[in-house]
Amino acid sequence: MKDDNKGTILVVEDDRNQREIIRTILSKGGFYVEAADCGRKAVDVLKNGNFDIVLTDLKLPDIDGTEVLREARALGRPCHVIIVTAFGSIPSAVEATKLGAFYYLEKPLEKDQLLLVINNAMNQVKLLKDNIMLKDQLRDRFHIDNIVGAHGAMEELYKIVKKVAPTNSTVLIRGESGTGKELFAKSIHYNSPRKSKPFFAINCAAIPETLLESELFGYEKGAFTGAFSRHTGLFEQADGSTLFLDEIGDLTQSTQAKLLRVLQEKEVRRIGGKDTIKLDVRIIAATNKKLEQEIEAGKFREDLYYRLNVIAFSLPPLRERLTDIPLLVEHFLRKLDVTHQNKKGLADDVLQCLMHYSWPGNVRQLESVLERSYIMCDTGSITMEHVPAEVRQYARPENAVDKITSRLDELINAKLTAAEYRLYLYLTRLDPPDGTSDHLLEPKEIAEHLGINRDTFFVGVSKLRELGLYDYKARMNELKRSAQIKPARKA
Repeated sequence: MKDDNKGTILVVEDDRNQREIIRTILSKGGFYVEAADCGRKAVDVLKNGNFDIVLTDLKLPDIDGTEVLREARALGRPCHVIIVTAFGSIPSAVEATKLGAFYYLEKPLEKDQLLLVINNAMNQVKLLKDNIMLKDQLRDRFHIDNIVGAHGAMEELYKIVKKVAPTNSTVLIRGESGTGKELFAKSIHYNSPRKSKPFFAINCAAIPETLLESELFGYEKGAFTGAFSRHTGLFEQADGSTLFLDEIGDLTQSTQAKLLRVLQEKEVRRIGGKDTIKLDVRIIAATNKKLEQEIEAGKFREDLYYRLNVIAFSLPPLRERLTDIPLLVEHFLRKLDVTHQNKKGLADDVLQCLMHYSWPGNVRQLESVLERSYIMCDTGSITMEHVPAEVRQYARPENAVDKITSRLDELINAKLTAAEYRLYLYLTRLDPPDGTSDHLLEPKEIAEHLGINRDTFFVGVSKLRELGLYDYKARMNELKRSAQIKPARKA
């Protein structure tokens, strides 16, 4: 019977007695074993099934064990091949290890040695499988489609990332702290040809200049007091991968000059070293500063700016995409439910409060507020009493709770497009607590504000009216009759 915990083995041996002895030993050792009496049959079995280990004789009646090895490796699966050979064929077995065989065993096989080598190979295969699984999870987590946000500005960013990710171009990401710059950098990396290698990152503002240069460029033994051995810098470690330089605007002039040389020459020299090391590193930089102003002030090198500013885009602060808050709240609550093995919801007035707060700390602050509220809540629903005081002061009167919170089920069932969803969220906020409206009401202005065209606007309001979610025309007429429409507020 197959034991999934121990692993699967394919034994390739033309001698029937030897084949059955090996099968018996491995089966008693807890492994699931299949056998083949020739190389071509083994290749067919490999193509139709998944095996952790192939134990093959070097000399077979049709093709030899090295050909089985090549075929196994060509399948690209996490599988180790062990070669079994007679004494006179050891040079051939050594050559097989150079081709990728995990190990070779000499005949006659000893039970203890066979099981020792098999177990070592199985442990290695399990590590390979775990590594593949973790990489797959990272790619899934940082896939661009998993970044939360349906606002028009975010959709434009998704398009940019999808175009930029497959290239090797340097990227500069601008945005306030907490807007998700590193998240976008990881999305670019894990959707690029470099995704099989680790993502490297450093915060340039968090490390003193002397230590930062050591971390970036590395150093040789004896380069300075305390340099007791050679240290490989991040640029070398990231060779063939991506290096994310966060808060690039905080680099000193000295470090900027050294970074510029690395970008221009595509090589690095360790501190205290004489040799230069060629590099293939993709740079993604991020900043919360206006680098143009830093250049004018003499704090940032203009030539470095142009090296970094190949592909540049800005992440909008959360206050400019408030319509994404319900989606973000749902996303973070799901994460908290998994972490705490619980399930909690959010009271209607809490969501309204969150949507009327300015969020100076952006998405990172929203996540922190939700985590704190989640932990403070002992029931299944987070209420205003669990929300931090600095956010709670923006709560609206109970009778002014918007339709968005009372009709979430209808919205989900309506299967609105991202643009229609944003339009609904915007229109349903035309009823502020004081009974007046200071939102943009004209179609052209609303469309420009939401980043959609006029046709999309009119199709959207028509669909919302048909679904009974919101009647834009009726609401416009109502507000005009009551003379409550105010002039559009200038940005």
